[in-house]
Amino acid sequence: MKRRILILNERDPSHPLAGGAETHIYEIFGRLAARGHEVTHLAASFAGCKREETIQGVRVRRLVDRYFYYGVVPFAARREAARGYDVVVDVLNKLPFLSPWLVPLPCFVIVHHLFGTTAFRQVPLPIALVTYLAEKLIPPAYRGVPMLAISPSTKQDLIDRGVDGRQVYVVPPGVDQATHRAVDDGTSREPIVLWVGRLEPYKRADLMIDAMVAVRAAVADARLVIVGAGSARQALEARASELGLSEVTTFTGFVSEEDKIAWLRKAAVVVQTSEKEGWGMTVIEGNVCATPAVASNVPGLRDSVRDGESGLLFEYGDCAGLARAVIRVLTDKQLSAHLARSGKAWGERFSWDRVADDTLTLMEEAIAPTGRTPALTASPFGG
Repeated sequence: MKRRILILNERDPSHPLAGGAETHIYEIFGRLAARGHEVTHLAASFAGCKREETIQGVRVRRLVDRYFYYGVVPFAARREAARGYDVVVDVLNKLPFLSPWLVPLPCFVIVHHLFGTTAFRQVPLPIALVTYLAEKLIPPAYRGVPMLAISPSTKQDLIDRGVDGRQVYVVPPGVDQATHRAVDDGTSREPIVLWVGRLEPYKRADLMIDAMVAVRAAVADARLVIVGAGSARQALEARASELGLSEVTTFTGFVSEEDKIAWLRKAAVVVQTSEKEGWGMTVIEGNVCATPAVASNVPGLRDSVRDGESGLLFEYGDCAGLARAVIRVLTDKQLSAHLARSGKAWGERFSWDRVADDTLTLMEEAIAPTGRTPALTASPFGG
């Protein structure tokens, strides 16, 4: 049966601050739109944007800018719902929309990650407090609502906050196997240490900059490439300069998907230093490109990185431990080859088509509950 689907998510892929969450949503719902389902996304506006356009088959309606979006979107969603939708999809990676209390439609939830106390280290105090308190409403607002969590860590976070684990299903993101395919076996790469992500304080790219002092002492021709844009860039550039690393550190800014993939294929190791993630999309993308990962041992990343198989984990904030892990990958050719080979096999398990199938299965359960455990295929972690 063809469904009419209403998505609530602050950003669409054209938004200047779009990130992995938007990639995830559009890989899924673009596929569902291509299968004949009608998908509408209520998003925030931004400077110079069109008020309405179609992206990957999804109709995008932009309301107001992100500072007013959460105040306006419940009313817009109620008006849109009156046009005859089957389900509303709440995407929880900023403030919860609380649709079961506000929108007269069956609700389905996609959860990337929750901020909790990390919000106080990322945004000004008033915004952090609102975020923290709003997340307290998730268990009562979404009681009994099917939830897709993108990692076992995100599921456990929801359970720890009081959500019934029986309503939460783990479906990790996929990866485009065609575009991210390896062009070599990863064993003869340049000694490029690649960091990919938004340059925000909680992503902790500064740890990799600090670690490069020890990395360079062990591998004299090692270079650091930081791919991404964000509020922390100026401070990161200043830190690289302070440590005398400006000549061996490249800040690319925002790059196209093609250029990002090119860097993944060129690098000897891809690094994730965040204090918390919902998942590690870039490390899986790197794995498919035969690029080993080094990541902090934190929620989300410890799910996407199989320690000793697809990459190495280090304890979050341990700069010396990070440096040691990167040096091992750069200098131990046997280890690097093993991680590249095993990581490629691990990355190839993740399919966007299966993720779209599972998402549709869970939405159908939200629309017409059967009480049975849905049969899902995308996750290597079970439920």
